[in-house]
Amino acid sequence: MFNSLVRKFNSIKLRNKMILSYVLVIVIPLIIVGLFLVEQYRQLALDSAIEQTENNVLRVKQRTAEVLSVAIDLSSRLSLDSRLEDIANRRYTNTMEVFQAYRDYDTIRNYLDFNSEVSRIKMYVDNPTLINNWELIPLDGKTRDSFWHQAAMKNRGTIGWFYFEDEARSWNSRLSMVRRVQFPEYLTAGALVIDINTNHLNASLNQEPFETYIMDNNDVIVASNVSSVIGKELSDTHLGQEVAMAGVGAHEISIGGKASKVFVEEFRPETSFNSLKFVSIFSIESIVAEANRISRFGMTIIAISFMIALGLIYVICTILANRLLMLNKQISKVSKGNLNTVVTVDGNDEIGLLSRQFNQMVTNVKDLMEEVQHSHEQKNQLELKQNEIKLKMLANQINPHFLYNALESIRMKAHLNGEKEIAQTVKLLGKLMRKNLEITGKFIMLKDEIEISRCYLEIQKFRHDERLDYELDIDPEAEQVHLPPLIIQPLVENAVIHGLERTSRGGKVAVKARVCQGNVHITVTDNGAGITPEKMKRIQAFLEDQDGDRIGLTNVQQRLQLTYGEQYGLEITSTPDQGTSIHFVIPTEVDHVQSVNCR
Repeated sequence: MFNSLVRKFNSIKLRNKMILSYVLVIVIPLIIVGLFLVEQYRQLALDSAIEQTENNVLRVKQRTAEVLSVAIDLSSRLSLDSRLEDIANRRYTNTMEVFQAYRDYDTIRNYLDFNSEVSRIKMYVDNPTLINNWELIPLDGKTRDSFWHQAAMKNRGTIGWFYFEDEARSWNSRLSMVRRVQFPEYLTAGALVIDINTNHLNASLNQEPFETYIMDNNDVIVASNVSSVIGKELSDTHLGQEVAMAGVGAHEISIGGKASKVFVEEFRPETSFNSLKFVSIFSIESIVAEANRISRFGMTIIAISFMIALGLIYVICTILANRLLMLNKQISKVSKGNLNTVVTVDGNDEIGLLSRQFNQMVTNVKDLMEEVQHSHEQKNQLELKQNEIKLKMLANQINPHFLYNALESIRMKAHLNGEKEIAQTVKLLGKLMRKNLEITGKFIMLKDEIEISRCYLEIQKFRHDERLDYELDIDPEAEQVHLPPLIIQPLVENAVIHGLERTSRGGKVAVKARVCQGNVHITVTDNGAGITPEKMKRIQAFLEDQDGDRIGLTNVQQRLQLTYGEQYGLEITSTPDQGTSIHFVIPTEVDHVQSVNCR
């Protein structure tokens, strides 16, 4: 069945096939995309409202914390107020003495004047000689048995938050902070009550776009932007028992027959033994109503666009089919091996892009073939250079045993005659010859190359009667790095011959190798005669001469570039009468040099 449909589809002409494909491809995706966008837009509006509600709750929480922190700070100050301790616990003999003490103590009144976040500060003390001035209040049995007083006296050192009646304000209920205050001088304790000015909290909540409530530990609403519910338990309001039972987090609850989002957040102020609860609510229907309206409008636009597209498909498919046929004709020529054919299809759409990419692919194939050919040429040049060195080294390997035996005989003769310096020099010469003859591969370790240079420098030091000094500063990490043989020794030889032998004062040659960011930085310096600018230009010309046959700098330059790439090579800096520095970089494991100063 499926194969039969495929065969029938393949038998349809290209133009009709594309028209059928466009119809099928447009209708289904438009329906799917339309439904997806409707749901996504609806979900986006809902997510935005959820995020806004969460931010609102956090903002209310922060503002509430700022208001409550004032009460906490005042309670801490009053708990350490020695004057308050003395006034609250002193036994008074007459009323005038009490009034005089109250008149002299104005700390609480000052706190109220400068802190609008609190509406009243009261200290309940078990001292019958006190007179109730709504600041210092003698403790009676009713207060002693109240739930908030018992909780405060039970939890020493912590703070509680309760919503209860304020006898000083016609028994209206207030959110109050209660705290046990210890009087160590009198070995007594009092209950400090600070009423919060909920006008600050309500003003903050009135700025919120959704219903928001602040409740105490008993689910009594202490502040809200719905004023009619303040003072009621949450379960007794229109929100119902399900909202009251909701835990901390986000919930979807039906309120009044409408699906709503409910966010519950708990807030426990510092050093408190109970907490407050924040609840924010919004109706899902009110949030997604606008999204649904826009979605319906969008679906209408999509339907109209689909009808217009049907009318344009035939014209577009005809043009497209003709261009595809033209592209196919040109590609057929290329497939027959004619890589010089250029596909010429105008336009900046996918077909035009395909034609240009195909042309680029043909160009890349040509470039790749040229690159492979160039790589082979470079490889052959490197092998020729290596073979050239091997041939010159082989020319020096005439009867090596005879040379070794002769040098050893000379060394022993010199040693027996007490010529230790000559014996040591002959030994170094033999070692240098042996090291050179041992080079058989394309690479040697850096430490072996340095050893060859050291032998050479010791021999030259003997020749120049101690006028030559040298320093080898090699990073131990660089010693195991491999490099082509006879790279450093020619540079050292160049420094001795051209830099130091032309000056009567002698000098110093320094070889330094450092590993830095995956590369080995090698520098050969001397403090000899230096190089004049004119001669430096000639040397740079020699280095750029790829056909040069010099064994010295040019050979080193060419072998570095053939081995590692054209971006590698020698950097020569020189100042006449001050010396010359030759620097080059080789990689340890990576393929290119980092642009970092590691000299």
